[in-house]
Amino acid sequence: MSIIESKILLKKERQLEIIHQINLHNKILSSDLSLILNVSEDTIRRDLNELALENKIVKVHGGALSKSYNVSATQADTYAYDEKKVIATKMIKLIKDGMTILTSGGTTMRAIANQLPNNLHVTFFTVSPLISLELAEHPNVEVIFLGGKISNISKISVGGEVVSKINDIKADLCVLGINGFDQEGISDSDYEVVQVKKAMIKSSRQVVATTISEKLNSDLRLRVCTLNEIDYLITELSPENDLLKPYKGLVKYIL
Repeated sequence: MSIIESKILLKKERQLEIIHQINLHNKILSSDLSLILNVSEDTIRRDLNELALENKIVKVHGGALSKSYNVSATQADTYAYDEKKVIATKMIKLIKDGMTILTSGGTTMRAIANQLPNNLHVTFFTVSPLISLELAEHPNVEVIFLGGKISNISKISVGGEVVSKINDIKADLCVLGINGFDQEGISDSDYEVVQVKKAMIKSSRQVVATTISEKLNSDLRLRVCTLNEIDYLITELSPENDLLKPYKGLVKYIL
């Protein structure tokens, strides 16, 4: 293999990993990709530009989004769609008539919104414009969008105004989509998103962390909360799966 062929192969492998990281987390910062792949941010920016031109990702200022972060996204655009459907089925069993629920964004929450029974009477407060539109399709669901500045990367409302609105809510459940999860707790890479999620946790009687198992044992740079602040951990796995054993006793309930 020539040096040129070797460089092309390395580039293809790097870009495949970039796509994987974006799909796994739905969104990612260029600076984080630079650290993960041990290459310069200039290299990452060139890769993101190429992948965006090939319609494999959505490039935004400072990073990139999965194609599933779009109102017109299909099941085929959603990473680990079948696993997220399983999580949604488990999550919906916790929702009872009359509840007030706080939600973040993400494709797992979108799967939950899609599967809500039409006869369910609940109130959702959400910081995600996309999730608010999905929830509004249900005839007996009251949807309150907590508007404010929309983050380019996370596509949710962020900032002090949003946090203040959340602080005034007393929710029965907080349903969090997460990016990093290990024995230390939930983590994220976006400071403003972390502040919103912290406020959501404080304003809720019970907290539900939803994640595909591939995100277990991953740690991002900013801490959202510790495991003793989480009431339920929901993955697509059986609660008895070996991957979940390290979390038993650290989280109240594993579903």
